[in-house]
Amino acid sequence: MSVFIDRDDTILIQGITGSEGSFWTRHMIELGTTVVVGVTPGKEGQSVEGIPVYHSVRRAVAAHPANAAMIFVPPRFTKDAVFEALDSGIRKIVTIAEGIPLHECLEIRAAARDRGARVVGGNTSGVISPGRAMMGMFPYWIERVYKPGRIGIMTRSGSLTNEVTAMVVAAGFGVSSLIGVGGDSVPGTRFAELLPDFQADTGTDAVVIIGELGGTMEEEVAEAMEARRFNKPLVAFLGGRNAPKGRRMGHAGAIVTGGKGTVEGKTATLRKAGALVAARPREVGSLLFELLGRNPGSKA
Repeated sequence: MSVFIDRDDTILIQGITGSEGSFWTRHMIELGTTVVVGVTPGKEGQSVEGIPVYHSVRRAVAAHPANAAMIFVPPRFTKDAVFEALDSGIRKIVTIAEGIPLHECLEIRAAARDRGARVVGGNTSGVISPGRAMMGMFPYWIERVYKPGRIGIMTRSGSLTNEVTAMVVAAGFGVSSLIGVGGDSVPGTRFAELLPDFQADTGTDAVVIIGELGGTMEEEVAEAMEARRFNKPLVAFLGGRNAPKGRRMGHAGAIVTGGKGTVEGKTATLRKAGALVAARPREVGSLLFELLGRNPGSKA
């Protein structure tokens, strides 16, 4: 079972004719994703990897029904692309753009919540259920790192995701669903909002979160655990523990404000709620064994 995307989902690609859109569309198809249609204004009648291209989302879904949208457009066009997908009835959206204006991130999140939709991103590598489907930009050597299994992963980071997931697989585990919520200060979907999906997923035995300094998403996970809204085993790795005090590091969301958001504070809060927190990526696999008491195997 998949939390966000599966083989049966039909995907629309916005920005499909661009260099990134066409490159990653091919990779998504190779990994089993059902891509049915693409959209680039002014390019109707063309095709990419055999996928027909339309001028607008509304025209595209009228001819080729899709229930999810993958958006490869620059940040200044992202809000319009998301709203166009929402207006056409699409309720699962992934957008990879980094640097979407803050006020537009707020508008995107509010519009999605108002319509019962879920937007993942921006500033994310995307979503993957190994062996099933992928929406995003995961590297071509992905098959060596992302093996099917029963561990759910949520992450704010791109590079750390590959490293931590490699340690999970090296320990003999595999991945059920991985969702990159993104590193911006206002993501479309937050960690705690995804916990009910992993809680309900019979194919997920435990969850790993890859967080970092700044924001309060990790503390929200701890609150959900303490309230028993999520009670599966959870392991966390938090990047930025050696960051200089008072400085924002990397992602727009990696900033400490009001005395909250420090790695030390997040670590204490998560441990108090019952999570195990790894000091180094290589510890994540052994902590999963500690919590599960067994190897769940490598098959979903």
